[in-house]
Formats: sequence, structure tokens, C-alpha cells
Amino acid sequence: MKKVSILAFAVGALLVSCQKSAGDKTTTTSEQEVAVQTGATYTVEKASSTLTWKGYHKGGFDPRFGTLQTEGTLSVANDEITGGSFVIDINSLATDEKSVDPAKSGGKTAADLDGHLKNADFFESEKYPTAKFEITAVSAFDSTKDKSVIEGATNIVSGNLTIKDKTVNVTFPAKVTIAGETVNLQSQFTINRQDWGLTYGTEGDPKDWMISQEVDITLDINAKK
Repeated sequence: MKKVSILAFAVGALLVSCQKSAGDKTTTTSEQEVAVQTGATYTVEKASSTLTWKGYHKGGFDPRFGTLQTEGTLSVANDEITGGSFVIDINSLATDEKSVDPAKSGGKTAADLDGHLKNADFFESEKYPTAKFEITAVSAFDSTKDKSVIEGATNIVSGNLTIKDKTVNVTFPAKVTIAGETVNLQSQFTINRQDWGLTYGTEGDPKDWMISQEVDITLDINAKK
């Protein structure tokens, strides 16, 4: 009876710790023509903008999360975004220390994970120090058919996301706020890392299997005229 209780507790704890990806599901396609940036140019304010990532182990448990720095521009005409381009600094990748407990990870720290993600197992930051996102289309969010985890979503954004030497067009909902001299873009979406060839080891490698293919990306981008 005692063994049954212990097993039930362990299963219950695992279920509690399991978390599903929290972002909007994206649609992907091949590389598309980049939108011409017309209208006024707004420059991303690096200090007040955030790009947060969250990855999971298989089953959604024991998430790891952190930040990346980005810079770039957005273009606005008639109170609508017409285009934009962002450069993501891969070497700025920083894992939040709260997401890594050395006592539970064999002594590994957040800094260890940073090095692991930047080396040839994933991003190869020495060879590919930046990633890029270029807007290809922006349309209105239709609440009668479009769904989003972002409250008050206003637009559907599509863009070419280039990581290492692979470009994939990604579409996701966003909330865009334009107020005078500033533009704010918020989004929370999920991508499949293997679309960009981000695998750990060879295909089917047990080490890679233990890491979920899904990665959540949260954007809070502020740009100023």
C-alpha cells in the first residue's frame, strides 16, 4: 500500500510539473518577399525591449527560460506597420538562473546552459552571431476567426526568420500600439526548433528526444521615431 501511495504521489508531482507551451501556434512556409518599409521609421529601443525564450524537456516539464537582445526598425504609415527588420544577438543569450537548479541538474548552472546553446550543438554563435527577422506582411486581426493568447491582439504578422543558414516564414498574432512617437509590439508564439535544423546530436538521438521541439518566444518591442 505504501508503494502505491509513493507511486501515486510521484505521478501527481510529474503531472503538476508538466507545462504545455504557452504561445500562439504559428504557421510556417518557405521564405517570402520582404515587405517594402514605407512611411516613418521607428528605431527599436534596445534597453526597454525584450525577447524572452522558453524551452521544455519532453512532456513540457522542467522549463528553461531566458532572454536575447534585439535591435532594428519598424516602419509606420497611416497608423499601420508597413514593414520592419530585426537583428537578434545570439551571443547575448542569457539563461535565467531561476530556471536552472544545480542540485537537480547534476551541478550544471545557467552559465553552462548558455555555453551549450551557443556551441555547435545548437546556435553555433561563433559562426552565426546573429539571427534575423524581416516582416513580409501585416494584416488585421479578425477576432471572429483568429485566436491569440495576447489580449487585445490587433494584427497578424508574417516574417522571414533566419537562424544559422536556414530561413523560414513564420506567421503569428500580435498586439500593436502606435501612440505619437512610439510603437509597441507584443506577441507570444511557439516555434518548432527543428524547422531551423536546431537539433542536439543526430536525428533520433536520445539526448535530442528528451528536449521538446517547441520553443516559446515572447516579444515586447518598443520603437521610437
